Amino acid sequence: MTSERQRVVVIGGGLAGLRLAARLGAREGVRDGTREGARTEVTVLGEEPHVPYNRVLLAEVLAGRYAPEVTALPDPGPALRRGVRAVRVDRADRTVHCDDGSTERYDALVLATGSNVVLPPLRGLFEPAGRELPDGVHAFRTMDDCLALTAAVAAGSGVRAVVIGGGLLGVSAARALAERGAQVVLAQQGERLMERQLDTEASALLHAHLTTLGIEIHVRCRVRGLTTKARVAGGRHVTGVEFADGYRLDADVVVLACGVRPRTGLALAAGLDVRTGIVVDDRLRTSDPRIHAIGDCAEHAGRVYGLAGPALEQADALAEQLGATTGGAAPGYTGTRALTRLTLGTAAGTATAPGGPGPLDLAAFGETTPLPGDDVVRLSDATRRTYRKVVVRGDRLVGGVLLGELSTVGALARSWEDAEPLTDLFHLLTDDGGS
Repeated sequence: MTSERQRVVVIGGGLAGLRLAARLGAREGVRDGTREGARTEVTVLGEEPHVPYNRVLLAEVLAGRYAPEVTALPDPGPALRRGVRAVRVDRADRTVHCDDGSTERYDALVLATGSNVVLPPLRGLFEPAGRELPDGVHAFRTMDDCLALTAAVAAGSGVRAVVIGGGLLGVSAARALAERGAQVVLAQQGERLMERQLDTEASALLHAHLTTLGIEIHVRCRVRGLTTKARVAGGRHVTGVEFADGYRLDADVVVLACGVRPRTGLALAAGLDVRTGIVVDDRLRTSDPRIHAIGDCAEHAGRVYGLAGPALEQADALAEQLGATTGGAAPGYTGTRALTRLTLGTAAGTATAPGGPGPLDLAAFGETTPLPGDDVVRLSDATRRTYRKVVVRGDRLVGGVLLGELSTVGALARSWEDAEPLTDLFHLLTDDGGS
C-alpha cells in the first residue's frame, strides 16, 4: 500500500458491510469519516433509511420479544450514508453512481448487497400491469417487512395468517406470528420442514413442536395462487390462499418465505462474473481485482452461504486483505464451516400453562445426510424431547443435528471445525461433553 489514503467504498449497510467498515477503522472517524493519519477512508452506502440493524433478530422483534432498537448494530458514524442506493458502477472511472445524483470514487469497491426474497409465481400476486403486492401480503426480510407484519397482527387476536415456505425463515416467521396470537398455517411444498438443515427424524420433532404452538402445518403442499378483494379507495387486499389440489384457506395475512436470491444486478450490469452469486476467489476478489464481494451476494468456491457467520468471517478476511490490520500478506479466505442455530419459543399464553410446551432449541452443522460407508450415531429421548445425530466419516465428525438439549453443541462443533480425529464420541454426545 502506498502512503496515500486508500478509498474503500462499500455498497450495502448490512451485517457484512458494517463489519468490514468497523474492521477498517471507520468507527474511529472524526473528520469526514476518516481518522487523522489513517491509511483507509471508508464510505458505506446503505439503501435502507433505518439505523443499521441485525437482520438475524427480526423474528424476535416480530414475536414481541425484542423492541426494534435492540437489533441496532454499532453506529459506524459519518462513514455510513443512509438511504442512498447505488445504481451503477463505472469500472473504467472507478466510480459508483447513486440514486440521489451523487458519486463516490474508489480505489477498492466492496459489494455487500445481500439478497432479495424470492417471490413465487402465484396467480393473483401481481396485477397484469403492476408489481405491487396486495395489502396483507408480506415478505419477511427487512425491518420494514417486520414492522408491517407486526402492525398487521396487532390489529387484533385471531388474525388468520398463512406462511408460504417451511425453511428456516418460514419456521421463524410462523413461530413469531403464533406468539403474537395469530392463527397460523404453515405451507411447505417439500417433504418436510427445514429440509436443508434437518434430517427426517429431527424435522418430525420440529413439526410436532410447532403443532403444540397451535400452528397448522401442511407439507407436500403447493400453493397455486392468492385470492384478493378490491378496496373502495383503490388497491387490493388478500382474502385467501388457493392450493394446487383446489383447497382454499381464508387469510388476512400471507407471508412469503420462499427463500432468498443473491442481489447481483449491479455486478451483472458492470460485467462481473456472476453465477448463483458474484464469483470471488480466495482473496474475495471478483473478476475485477479492484472489486470484492462479501456476504449473501458472494459465491466462493461454488457456494453461497446466506448466513450471518460466513458473512462476518468474510468481512474479517477482507479487512486483512485490504491491509487494515496486518502489515504483510494476509491469509486467504478458505470457506466457513457454518452452524445453523434456532430457538423456537412458546406461543402466547402457553409459557405458564401446566404441561404447556417449552422452547425448543435446534442446531445443525456440516453434512447431515450420510454417504455410503459413513457411520451414524443417534441418541433420542422422547420424554425430554431431545434428539442428537452425528455423521462420522472414518475417524472424523462431518456433521450433526441436535434438538432440545444443546449443552453438547459447542464441543461437537469444535470437533467438527477442527477436523481432528475423534477419541471419545460418546463423551461428546452426552451432557458431559461440555458446551
